[in-house]
Amino acid sequence: MTEPLFLAPLEAPEVGKTVSLTGQEGHHAAAVRRIKTGEVVWISDGNGTAVRGPVSATDKGSITMTVAEVLREPARAVRYVAVQALPKGDRAELAVEMLTELGVDEIVPWQSTRSVVRWSPERTERGLTRWRAAAREAAKQSRRFRVPTVAMPMTTAELALRIEQTALTVVLHEVAQTRLADLELPTAGEVMFIVGPEGGLTDEEVATFTNAGAKAALIADAVLRTSTAGVVALAQLQALVARG
Repeated sequence: MTEPLFLAPLEAPEVGKTVSLTGQEGHHAAAVRRIKTGEVVWISDGNGTAVRGPVSATDKGSITMTVAEVLREPARAVRYVAVQALPKGDRAELAVEMLTELGVDEIVPWQSTRSVVRWSPERTERGLTRWRAAAREAAKQSRRFRVPTVAMPMTTAELALRIEQTALTVVLHEVAQTRLADLELPTAGEVMFIVGPEGGLTDEEVATFTNAGAKAALIADAVLRTSTAGVVALAQLQALVARG
């Protein structure tokens, strides 16, 4: 059975020391997962550091483990940012989960023109809470030591300003004449990719992004759902950058 991973703050972890898992994560480990003394678990701070070791004590709402290993995931030269137009229903959480599993660094919700879902001010906090929870759970399930940042929603104008600060921004567009593999990809810096809504990007949005320096690119012969297009793009980008 796969050794479970939980998320909690870690302060200067060292082999031989103990780490206690309390709060909601501790309750989940002790009462829901029913972790027993002697079982091996992982605890990560969500920022690249994790500890692994056997559980030495449990109670109704917490577990304590003795650190046998300290692992640190080095920061990558390329930082991947997914701009996700708001999908319908549970496809939003599905997109966040899959992007997290592949190792995206940041997810930016985007209220595009043709997004069916609209985040009013009072709905924004609820939406962010769901997306962030999905990212945390996906990081735990996939045993990733880094939980991606889910940023505050951005407008088209705000994204255009951010494009200027990236090493590369790619607009995923089904009528683009250039394939992603044909772009010159950076080996360091921030690579951002913009995923449109189910209804597609407007000509005005594409023009705004490309005028700001983004490159429009094709990632498939078919039109992909908004919840899967970002995952396909991220997988291709990671493979192409690694290949050099």
